[in-house]
Amino acid sequence: MPWYVYALLSAVFAAAVAILGKIGVAHINSNLATAIRTIVIVVFAWGIVFAQGTYKEIETIPKNTVIFLILSGIATGLSWLFYFRALQLGTASQVAPIDKLSLVLTLVFAVIFLKEKVTASVIAGIVFITIGTLLVLLNK
Repeated sequence: MPWYVYALLSAVFAAAVAILGKIGVAHINSNLATAIRTIVIVVFAWGIVFAQGTYKEIETIPKNTVIFLILSGIATGLSWLFYFRALQLGTASQVAPIDKLSLVLTLVFAVIFLKEKVTASVIAGIVFITIGTLLVLLNK
């Protein structure tokens, strides 16, 4: 499958996260909800790694790669903790669009740190996303 099919599937499941997460945090502490979710993800991800046999590649991973994966894991954990708390306090229809402001930040970070090039149409799209996020945020 091409990359964009995976990206679309990611978007579908990210939408499911917002709805299922909102229901899931309704009656428990958001940090506990995140911990339960994380256990499921760990079991699921390692199940795939063992089923594919890719666990054998662990010894060949460069240290620099491990450091960035650890930092990415920390960022993921913090994102999930804040996201679930926001879902607990706000509506899914408000929290999810604001969370997607990460698209704008990703573009900015990609330009700064990865030296990626952007086109005028990408910049226009990011401007529209930002405007949409602000409209959702201001709609109290």
